[in-house]
Amino acid sequence: MNYKFKTKPYEHQLKALEASWDKPYFAYFMEMGTGKSKVLLDNMAMLYDHGKINGALIVAPKGVIGTWYNQEIPTHFPDHIESKSVLWQALINKKQQQKLDVLFEGGEDFHVLIMNVESFSTQKGVEFAYKFLSCHNTLFAIDESTTIKNPDAKRTKNICKLSPHAKYRRILTGSPITKSPLDLYKQCDFLEPELLGHTSYYTFRTRYAVMRTANFGGRSVQIVVGYRHLEELAEKLKVFSYRVLKDECLDLPAKTYMKRIIKLTPEQEKVYKQMKHLALAQMDGKMMTTATVLTQLMRLQQINCGHFTADDGTIRPIKNNRTIELLATLEEIHGKVVIWAHYQYDVETIVEHIKKEYGDNSVVTYYGKTPVNERQDNIQKFQDPINPVRFLVGTTQTGGYGITLTAASTMIYYSNGYDLEKRQQSEARIDRIGQHFPMTYIDLFVEDTIDERIVKALRKKINIATKIMGEELKSWI
Repeated sequence: MNYKFKTKPYEHQLKALEASWDKPYFAYFMEMGTGKSKVLLDNMAMLYDHGKINGALIVAPKGVIGTWYNQEIPTHFPDHIESKSVLWQALINKKQQQKLDVLFEGGEDFHVLIMNVESFSTQKGVEFAYKFLSCHNTLFAIDESTTIKNPDAKRTKNICKLSPHAKYRRILTGSPITKSPLDLYKQCDFLEPELLGHTSYYTFRTRYAVMRTANFGGRSVQIVVGYRHLEELAEKLKVFSYRVLKDECLDLPAKTYMKRIIKLTPEQEKVYKQMKHLALAQMDGKMMTTATVLTQLMRLQQINCGHFTADDGTIRPIKNNRTIELLATLEEIHGKVVIWAHYQYDVETIVEHIKKEYGDNSVVTYYGKTPVNERQDNIQKFQDPINPVRFLVGTTQTGGYGITLTAASTMIYYSNGYDLEKRQQSEARIDRIGQHFPMTYIDLFVEDTIDERIVKALRKKINIATKIMGEELKSWI
């Protein structure tokens, strides 16, 4: 391969490039931590070197676009190509406008536009992407492509409408199927219409899903009860994709899973029993939706964590032992630690206690309230071995995707979410290229409560959000 790499590729990355580099469409189904971002950037550079493209549009979740701009492109995109990269922002001031204007200047520079996937739900975002695609020979890539799996979502429809305007198209994800094989349809539709041999989602579902009629509230609806012809589907995917798992290509250190058991305080136990009784009473004779199920689970879990969101939206603290157990755990650990919590209130509580114990400069955050312009700086501080920052506290919803936290070899789940994909993605933040030490994952939970059941379900690779419905909830509670 006649190409000058900026960073040396692994053998599996070379195989991915050899399989894909000049294909009009391709899927990098490479497990988290195997370096698919580098593969895409090398693919872009190769196509530019051969005069095939002069621009790239990279679409990624909001929490990941900063990593592409600040880390991935500077690290891996070759120096022999003059390039200009710009992060899209919905609120365009004069300075931002000047940056965006650079993308439409003539010359030989390679132009890279990075947009968050959420912006394709807006007319402004769609119009700007179209303008960029129309003015360049472009490679159009979707990072974490399961963000466009929903055929009814506005952003999915808009992105798929734009895809024919790109000369090359790529999707990247370690988990192309998060809930069902039906997730694949729109991801592949973005690459090429009818790529899987179907003109509509309906005919695709008819081929690969087993349906039955169910009655909900007096209305008949079709629901998926199983899947078929999956070997056929797998063979179709092989034609335009490259799949690799970490265990197959990387000699990463071993992983250990541990648990720390917490006892409820008398106050917590009282409130938990009351809420459990109320939840069960509400379910009797009522059809439960996924939303109401998750609300019940959330309230019970919040009580275990030491707070409760009242009906008026206010948060009420409850005396608890959870932060005490966390601090006791931290005392036993040497080096840097990543701590995930499911609720913003818990993130703030944890940070407050860590600062009190270890000092103001010992901790950074990565969650919804962390300013976007501070997030990358927080990661850099955490990753710097001589920086005093020892702890990163965040939520998997915000920090679980696309960032590297290999300075830590210990990860603590103060509380868990219900989404299997977010759990797997967050674990991969330390389990990836660059990790040199054995990894330890620690779950804090209260036995015989929703805490323990969530942990068990996630470790069995069950997505609670889609599995727990109706009568099943009673066994959980």
